[in-house]
Amino acid sequence: MIRLNQNSEDELIRILDSKSIGLEGNIIKLFETDNDEFKSYLTRCVEKDKESRRKRLEITKKVQIQNNELSNLNLENQKMLENLQSTLKEAEEQKIKIKAQNEELIEWRVENEKIQQDLQKEMIKSENARIQAEEAKKNAINDLDILQKRNQTELISTIVKFSLCIIVGVGIFTTGVYIFTVIQGKDTQIIGAVWSNTFGILLTNAFSIVGTIMGVKYALEKKD
Repeated sequence: MIRLNQNSEDELIRILDSKSIGLEGNIIKLFETDNDEFKSYLTRCVEKDKESRRKRLEITKKVQIQNNELSNLNLENQKMLENLQSTLKEAEEQKIKIKAQNEELIEWRVENEKIQQDLQKEMIKSENARIQAEEAKKNAINDLDILQKRNQTELISTIVKFSLCIIVGVGIFTTGVYIFTVIQGKDTQIIGAVWSNTFGILLTNAFSIVGTIMGVKYALEKKD
């Protein structure tokens, strides 16, 4: 046990009254005194110590609560940070994916434009070829028509010439026979009738041949 003298007890009481500083802890239980004033001092110190302990305990609890709250908040912040990092990573991957898609779209557009240009060129070439083919067809038809007409004209001319030659030959032959009969002094009544009929037949056949040829030519032209 601890026992102090009167001066020390008075000094401790004075310090408590003036500066609110007293003994703390279990050491208070070690003091013993016969001074009622110092006993009151020790009681005040015990109550002050209990109050201080209570306040410290409350502060400790508050600190613990705050620490727990801060810890939870830190965990939430860490979780939010992880989610944010994951979101940023996904956004970056999505950005890269979109960039790749845009590049593919640009390449597709360029390729499509190139194909359209090539298609337009081919269409122009095809149109030019069609025009040239139509012109060539027209020229060929014109040349064929000219050739057919020339062949028809040549054939008709040949037929007419041949027919006229036959008609003229028959007429000359018949006339020669008629003249020979006259020179011989024979009866020309029969030969004259034959000569006149022959010339009539020859003229009729000549006109018939020419008419037939013209009719055939008209029919061919109408069919074409």
